[in-house]
Amino acid sequence: MTIDIREGDRKSAFDAALNAYGADSPYVPPLWSDFDRTFDPAKNPFVTEGHGRYALFSAHRDGRPVGRIAASIHDASNRKHGTTNGAFGFFDCVDDVEVADALLRAAERWLADRGMTAITGNFNLTAMQQIGVMTDGFDKAPFTDMMWSAPHIARHLARAGYKPVFPMTTFEIALDQGHPEQLLGDKQRAVLADTDFVWQPIKRSAFKVRLEDARLILNDGFAENPMFVPPTAAEYLFQAGDMMWIIDKRISTVVYHRGRPAGAIIAIPDLNPLVKLVGGRIGLSAPFRFLKHRFSNTRAVLIYQSVCRNLHNRGLNGAMLYRTALALREAGYRTLGGTWIVDVNGASLRQVEKVGARPLHRLHLFTKPLATS
Repeated sequence: MTIDIREGDRKSAFDAALNAYGADSPYVPPLWSDFDRTFDPAKNPFVTEGHGRYALFSAHRDGRPVGRIAASIHDASNRKHGTTNGAFGFFDCVDDVEVADALLRAAERWLADRGMTAITGNFNLTAMQQIGVMTDGFDKAPFTDMMWSAPHIARHLARAGYKPVFPMTTFEIALDQGHPEQLLGDKQRAVLADTDFVWQPIKRSAFKVRLEDARLILNDGFAENPMFVPPTAAEYLFQAGDMMWIIDKRISTVVYHRGRPAGAIIAIPDLNPLVKLVGGRIGLSAPFRFLKHRFSNTRAVLIYQSVCRNLHNRGLNGAMLYRTALALREAGYRTLGGTWIVDVNGASLRQVEKVGARPLHRLHLFTKPLATS
């Protein structure tokens, strides 16, 4: 059967993953409204601020969308790192060689035509959004902001000449079985006792101020990390601004040291069970469903934590995680998901091990050189 590749059909691209994986899989779609505005070049600061470019492709068989892929160029990243790299993202499809190859060819051709010499993914669309292709743990449901892809995605990439690199793991912590006190050494206790550190919850009344301080802390703390490009205020707000409606002030914190932003730990209630239930589309019953979920939900997810570089190795990271673990338990949460940690980040891996984290999913980036035209 002929595979028809279309460009820019956002609705078909959204439906393609649902069609490919089915309602019984652990796959959770993004919210349609988020997906739609992400690929609207008039709204996404990634494009409007000149940081990058992208194209969205969907594969159709007999008129039905059965796969999708995004091709993107992060121009700001290439300028910073002196590279000519492109990326694929949102790669989901039925288990079919023709469909997978047609989508990969579309992305590779788009990037090669623009002078890119390598392709790597998934990046959805940047390193500060969902990344990776799942390589193990397929039967386990993802938390919010975690990637999930079917086993055949990695197989099709390997068959098409892509190599797995940058191994990562996501984690799950049973809060009532963990031992957060193991995070406390002399440095962490000193931080908790030091009145120069002021701990501020992220409340709706001060949401934008705290969010901007959290961005500054992220950009400073991650400045030397591979692939990191600091998000601008507009990019960060575009990605995180909707958290205001779901934030739980008891579990997210911005820490100040002598009045200056010092550390941030961003945790939110896990919305994936609700998003899966409604298929990613918010209808008239959404407010009722959200309230019901809010009162019954016992799952949270740690999106990220960061400490400014001048306070690295002072014990603030461990102190923040300790306080957050206690706050989560007191607020009634029973399970905490942790987004990816790369294998070479031994310090973070040791930290989550201390609180009893168990591996949830295994992921890799997949990369391939491109022959430019």
